Amino acid sequence: MNQAVYEFPLNEKVRTYLRLEQLFKQLGQSINASEDWQYVRFIESLFTLLDLSERVDVRTDLIKDIELHERNLNYWAQHPNIDLDALKQAQQKVIALRDELKNARKFGSALRDEKFLMSIRQRFSIPGGTCSFDLPNLHYWLRQDEAFKQRTINAWFKEFALMQNAIDMTLTFLRERGRFEAIDAQKGFYQGVADDKNEVIRVYCRTDQGYFPTLSGNKYRYAIRFMMFNPEEAGQVAMETMVQFKLACC
Repeated sequence: MNQAVYEFPLNEKVRTYLRLEQLFKQLGQSINASEDWQYVRFIESLFTLLDLSERVDVRTDLIKDIELHERNLNYWAQHPNIDLDALKQAQQKVIALRDELKNARKFGSALRDEKFLMSIRQRFSIPGGTCSFDLPNLHYWLRQDEAFKQRTINAWFKEFALMQNAIDMTLTFLRERGRFEAIDAQKGFYQGVADDKNEVIRVYCRTDQGYFPTLSGNKYRYAIRFMMFNPEEAGQVAMETMVQFKLACC
């Protein structure tokens, strides 16, 4: 059965986390580049990641969230029937990551000192701006041997390894806060009330029935409406029949 999970953040912080997670996935898919366009795609995603990290103070939010999870782990340590060895390992990972975040430089700061990257960065914001006449230095770099290019992009990517680890851990903790429950959306519509601690709504539904979910609302109240997928229509048409799906409030 074809199914997918749609995630709808309820605040700007989690929106940023999810965008960063997607960028890391794109970079991970391009890290083993062998063709010119793959290297260009990697650099493009790297600049997007750099732009996002410059606009938002991600590190402060990550430290707060990881410290919150540390407190939660300390709370669970007092409960009976807990695997204390596994809990201790989790606590050690959380504490190590927290300390590393507190002592780290600003994410991507070393890349801002990379003269080659900074010399080509502006052109990447222009549609189609990576031609040889726009960036002859980039095209010279693309003609270098594979081992050199692989070492270089891996070193660039490594500058964000700490951020990636922190994003992965934080989103894992966040997703584990909610369990999926079966829901019937009458006429393709469902309205819910969010708990104060909820930060993301996750919708698990089929992808072979011609519909997809949309969400509107805020951190207190939200509405899920299922829309028909029709690539020939400019607008969106709401479902009028019952839709069965699973919902997790995290």
